[in-house]
Amino acid sequence: MNIATHPFDALMEITARPPTVFVRGEGSYLWDDSGKRYLDFIQGWAVNCLGHSPPEVAEALAAQAKLLLTPSPAFYNGPSLRLAKALTEHSCFDQVFFANSGAEANEGAIKLARKYGALHRGGAYEIITFEGGFHGRTLATMSASGKKAFEPLFEPKVPGFPKAKLNDLGSVQRLISDKTVGVMLEPIQGEAGVWPATDQFLRELRALTREHGLLLISDEIQTGMGRTGKLFHYEHAGITPDIMTLGKGIGGGVPLAALLATDEASCFEHGDQGGTFNGNPLMCAAGLAVLAEVSKPDFLKSAADAGLFLESELQRISARHGLGEVRGRGLLLALDLKHPIGASIVAEALADGVLLNSPQPDALRFMPALNVTREEIALMIDCLDSILTRMGAARRVA
Repeated sequence: MNIATHPFDALMEITARPPTVFVRGEGSYLWDDSGKRYLDFIQGWAVNCLGHSPPEVAEALAAQAKLLLTPSPAFYNGPSLRLAKALTEHSCFDQVFFANSGAEANEGAIKLARKYGALHRGGAYEIITFEGGFHGRTLATMSASGKKAFEPLFEPKVPGFPKAKLNDLGSVQRLISDKTVGVMLEPIQGEAGVWPATDQFLRELRALTREHGLLLISDEIQTGMGRTGKLFHYEHAGITPDIMTLGKGIGGGVPLAALLATDEASCFEHGDQGGTFNGNPLMCAAGLAVLAEVSKPDFLKSAADAGLFLESELQRISARHGLGEVRGRGLLLALDLKHPIGASIVAEALADGVLLNSPQPDALRFMPALNVTREEIALMIDCLDSILTRMGAARRVA
C-alpha cells in the first residue's frame, strides 16, 4: 500500500507521527512499506528487549495460540502460574498480579497501597511521588506523575500524591504525615530525560520508609527486565522494595505487565482487583520466553557490557561536539544536548534511517534492544556524529 493511500485520518490524532508506516522488524532493524531500513534505538520505548520479532517470542506465541488463548481470569492457566513462580524466584517478591500495561500495573500498585493503608495504617492513603516522575496515563497514574504537562489536564485529579524531589531525602521526610502510606518512584526517571536516583538515595529512602512503616514502591516499568544490566534495578542498590511494577520489556513486544508484592504488602481481597485479559496464557507464554532469555547470566553481562560501550561512545561524541553529560545506566541512557535541538536531531536521524528519541528538547534518550551489537551501536554513533557535525557547521555559517 502506498503511503498516500494510508487512511491516517481514521486514527485519533494523539501525537505527531511522521508519515512512515512500518511493516516488518527483525532484531535492531525496522522496514517501512517502501522497503527502507531503519536502525532502531527506541525499540518501542524500551519494550522490545530482545529486538523486533525475536524468534523465542514468536515461537512461544504460535505454540500457545494453538493451545489456549484465554480461559477467563476466573480460572487458573499454566503459563500465568509458571511465569508468576519464575518472577518470584528471580526477585524478592512473593506474589504477582498480571496486567496488560505498565499504567495498569501502577494503578494496581496504588490500589494495593491504599488497601494496605486502610487495613494497617488507619486509613492512610497518600503516596509520596516525585517531581519529574512518570507512572502512566490513567487518571490516577497521571495524578501520581510529576510531569508538568499533565498538571492542567483532566481536572480534578485524583488526590493523594504529594511530590518530593528526586535524590533529596529531606523533601520526602517533610511530606510524611499520618496520611502517608508509601513512597513510589522510578529508579531512573525516563520521560523526564533519564534522571537516575542514586544508589545511596535509594538505600536511605528504604531506611526512611522502614522507620515510618511505609511501603516502598519501585516502578520498574522501564528499568526492569535487564534494562540497566541487572534483572531488576533495585538490585544495584541492594534494597528490597515492598511492591514493584514491571511492563514494557517483560513482554518483549506484546502487552504484558506485572504487579509484584511481598506477602506482607499483598492484601487484596476477592473483588478488589481484576481484569478481563489479565494473566492470559498467550501473553504469559511470551513473558516466559523473555524471562528465560533475559535472566541468563551471560545475557545480562552482555547487556551491561553493551551499555558501557554505548556510554563511552556517547561521552566521546559529547566531548567532540561540546555537549553535556551522559546520564543513566546500562542500556537506558541520555545525552545532554545543552540546547533544544533534540527534535531536529530526531528528524534528521529518521531521514538517515536511524530512530532516536528526544524525551525533552535538550536531551536524547537511547533504549536499544538488550542484545544490540557493538557494530549497531557504532552505526548509530556515526549517524549522530554526522548530524551534529552538520548542525555545528550550519550554526557557524548562521
